[in-house]
Amino acid sequence: MSVLVGKKAPDFKASAVVNGEIVQDFTLSQFEGKKYVLLFFYPKDFTFVCPTEIIAFQDSLKAFEERDVQVIGCSTDTEFCHYAWVSTPRDKGGIDGVKYPLVADTNKTISEAFGILAGAEEYDDEGNLVINGERIAYRGLFLIDKNGIVQHELVNNFALGRSTKEAVRVVDALQHFEKFGEVCPMNWEQGQEAMKPTQEGVNSYLKKHK
Repeated sequence: MSVLVGKKAPDFKASAVVNGEIVQDFTLSQFEGKKYVLLFFYPKDFTFVCPTEIIAFQDSLKAFEERDVQVIGCSTDTEFCHYAWVSTPRDKGGIDGVKYPLVADTNKTISEAFGILAGAEEYDDEGNLVINGERIAYRGLFLIDKNGIVQHELVNNFALGRSTKEAVRVVDALQHFEKFGEVCPMNWEQGQEAMKPTQEGVNSYLKKHK
């Protein structure tokens, strides 16, 4: 897996379910110059940890929208599977009420471009293609700035859910740095003191917080 931080986020065009409707030719680049993007990948529809994350992002959507962030989910399921899941009540394992886009990476090219596609295509001694492990996405999360540059990435294995609070915190840190030029120390949260990226700045900060 190659690290994408500091690089241009790979663009894509795919089908997606947006606000309960299937749309074609959904692209990442449509948000460039307009919004930050929080793109997160998850393994499968109709599973276990995945709906808790997807619903949590929906519940936190206002916080992201206030920060000018477009939330996008993506898995290797089809758009029809996404649509069925969004149409299923929550007490039946569904995610009804989710409005933000869920992208269908049916060909697995988006997950592969972002370096979070599990499993591997290999060839045996006779030249036959062998798939080792299921070809689904790990729990990858990417914060992309308005210039289309990846500023943060996180990758969890299948069993480990993520934190919307941490995602919001990282957005705040990026926007604080962009606005004030100050870097954000460990466990920094919005409203707390940051530091100037100089020796004097770190000396002053550590003196106050020793």
